[in-house]
Amino acid sequence: MMKFNYFAISNMKKYLLSLILLFFVSNGIFTNNEKKPNFLFVLVDDQPFDAVGFSKRYPFLKTPNIDKLASEGVNIKNFFVTQSICSPSRASFLTGTYPHIHGVNQNNKHVDPDWKNNVPYSVLLQENGYHTAHIGKIHMAHKRGVDHIRPGFDYWYSFIGQGDYFNPMVNDNGNEIKEEGYITDILTDKAVDWLTKKRDRSKPFILNLWHKAVHEKHLPAPRHKDLFKGLPLPEPPHDTHKETFEGKPEWQRRKTFGFRWDKSKEIPKVLKEKKWPINKFKNMQLLRSLIAVDESLGIVINALEELGELENTIIIYSSDNGYFMGEHTYRDKRLAYENSMRVPMIIRYPKMIKKGSEIDEQCLNIDVAPTILELAGITKPGHMQGESMVKLFEGKKVKKWRKSVFFEYYKDDAWPFAGPNQIAVRTKKFKLVDNFLENDIDELYDLKNDPGEMKNLINDKNFDDIEEDLRKESIRLQKKYKYNPDRDWWLRKQVKKRK
Repeated sequence: MMKFNYFAISNMKKYLLSLILLFFVSNGIFTNNEKKPNFLFVLVDDQPFDAVGFSKRYPFLKTPNIDKLASEGVNIKNFFVTQSICSPSRASFLTGTYPHIHGVNQNNKHVDPDWKNNVPYSVLLQENGYHTAHIGKIHMAHKRGVDHIRPGFDYWYSFIGQGDYFNPMVNDNGNEIKEEGYITDILTDKAVDWLTKKRDRSKPFILNLWHKAVHEKHLPAPRHKDLFKGLPLPEPPHDTHKETFEGKPEWQRRKTFGFRWDKSKEIPKVLKEKKWPINKFKNMQLLRSLIAVDESLGIVINALEELGELENTIIIYSSDNGYFMGEHTYRDKRLAYENSMRVPMIIRYPKMIKKGSEIDEQCLNIDVAPTILELAGITKPGHMQGESMVKLFEGKKVKKWRKSVFFEYYKDDAWPFAGPNQIAVRTKKFKLVDNFLENDIDELYDLKNDPGEMKNLINDKNFDDIEEDLRKESIRLQKKYKYNPDRDWWLRKQVKKRK
């Protein structure tokens, strides 16, 4: 190899080279031999934002490892997904873009993001010297063999669609095999095996450990099947289980009745309160399933500690969407209520983040990719719509942080969980939900005085100015994020059907 002799070149060339070196250093590509951080990104499926031990929503729920992670890091209290459904949210985490941009807005077995124009963080990290691994759920286009491996991963261990809780078929670096055991334990073992035996120790790493749990059917590990047996299911905060849908859109009452939008059948303007508990068995199963995830987190963190890598590893813990646990009498997610769009987000990095700290600012899943890149010293590419959260970690007030979040949902075929197409604008005080229905009403909630979103203020004249401001903000955000539902494959398909 030809050796580079800096001192043998002209002064002009020296000047130009100095500028180039300064550029690389300022963008984190050269860091004065400082060791780049590793990343462990644990993503759970369908975990409610308050289904953690430290929230005390469920007195019997013990999640010591999640709790410890929060006590050693930061809890981002107002963290939201841009669309509350598995595939779109996971694609947004990877690409830092909205579903209407990356192209995945349904759990459709044929659709992948536009990886070329929406390069995921995995590719950018790999190109900058990281060893990368994805272990767990991806839930996008159902490809097999080596075609199942998504861009930017040196090691791949995943499965088609939702996968199975027990004895699953998996794709191990392009090879289709059947594993024996419980999926959360299998993924945990593979994560530890990769960390301890398979990765390139000379490189920094990122490991996506993306669980299937706690997705329906919410099957717990056999060792946890009798947990919480006989215990009562606590009522949700703010009496949201007492929902009668008085003053709410008609589609919500029809959804509850299961009429599939059948306008020929009349339904009451106000429904009777359901008796609590609602969906007790399923909710308890979800909480039981979560215990293996908490155990998994502890096992992987212990492995990092034994390897001497823990303090240099940034740990990110979140969920791909929220989940109704009887609030508004619902289960599942999708809709623009808080329980659906809000998720847990905990980040541990002792070198930068104060122990036991909290962040109140509104953050989004599209912020994760830019955050990872900045922490790795990589410039955020132009296609990413999220903002790095690094500036929030210092605990100072950030003046230019977003004052509102934009949420979207595209009606899918998951009956009876689906709603109509929706967009929502949320500030710290109010939320406006546009349901795109000509013969129905929208929704407006005062989040400060009505955090349970029980009273729809859309027809209250006292809030006309608030509604107008939020609609203007919605238009601003639609322009900012290039919202264009006509680009959506599903909507185009429906328009074609109607013609």
